[in-house]
Amino acid sequence: MKLSLCALFAALAATNAFAPSLPHFARSQVSFAQTKKTTTTLNALGGLAKKAKKEALRKYAQDGIDDAVMEKYNLMKEKMADIDLSNQTPGPLQQALTRRKGTITVIAEYKRKIQSGFVSDIYDPEILSPTFREYGVSGIAVMADEKMGGCSYDDIATFVEEQRRAQYQVPGSVPLINNDLIIDELQIARTAAVGAIACVITLSIVGDEDLPGLLKASKAIDIEPIVAVSSHEEAQRAIDLGARLISVIHVDGIDGKLGVVNGLVIPEGQQVCKIANILAKNDKQLQEIEEAWAVRDKGFNCAWVGEALYKSGSDATEHPGAIIKSMKSKSSLKWASPKASSGRGEGAREYLGDILM
Repeated sequence: MKLSLCALFAALAATNAFAPSLPHFARSQVSFAQTKKTTTTLNALGGLAKKAKKEALRKYAQDGIDDAVMEKYNLMKEKMADIDLSNQTPGPLQQALTRRKGTITVIAEYKRKIQSGFVSDIYDPEILSPTFREYGVSGIAVMADEKMGGCSYDDIATFVEEQRRAQYQVPGSVPLINNDLIIDELQIARTAAVGAIACVITLSIVGDEDLPGLLKASKAIDIEPIVAVSSHEEAQRAIDLGARLISVIHVDGIDGKLGVVNGLVIPEGQQVCKIANILAKNDKQLQEIEEAWAVRDKGFNCAWVGEALYKSGSDATEHPGAIIKSMKSKSSLKWASPKASSGRGEGAREYLGDILM
């Protein structure tokens, strides 16, 4: 059932409850913090994406907001004032992504549009969801922006339902992450309504002014916010503003990623999970696996892998599950190669405790 905005406007106006109850995207007077002007192409594209997302959200609100989303939104507004970002306990996702030193977890990203042009067809969520689970990912991220990733919130719901059916199996169900371009509290309410437990917020898109509010909104309804950053300065500002899961994006190479997280000042008694986005290489050498091993050895907790999962080819090692398992292996850059398929050597050894953790 959908709630008519016109009816909602009238009812709330009559009770003087309009301001506190409606998502600010549905109000007539809305102000969004403008992203700082920059000469880089990346931020220019980000500004265009933000503008497109604002229009998409406005249309969504005009078409009618689902009751389940409004319920989450109103609950969020009730609880936000009580959220303390200075003293946080790691949530279920942060705990799942943060294993003991010397190991790395994997987030598998699902998207239907591939910028690198590796494949023309990607399997549907019903097919890839059990594959991701069986090969040991700790989280599944869905790029729920139809322009950038070709996915929707319905795709998140499909993954959530498939994982729910596996909750009593071994391995158990995998948590879902909404990788929409988050700029508004309404999207966080939608995230919770479809059953995801986390969302991604990009600091360069929302800015320092809006980030604390979005972090509080997320925490209020038990959504774990992952803040995406591209520089050391952004990473430190994100932590200072309350972020506890940091994802390094748009940075290629091990040294570049390490430069973003090295020397960060973390508040006493707090834990920060460091996630490295592994960019796809335009070759068949599976360098992405070696990069995952390298960032593991440099102290990252998790590798986020997207387009590299969908490289085409007949080689069995290019199966998404094989890439995930290789990234999680105990291999070292010195003694093993991700292309080895003999089943011998350091990279082939797994421990039952690790597999089931």
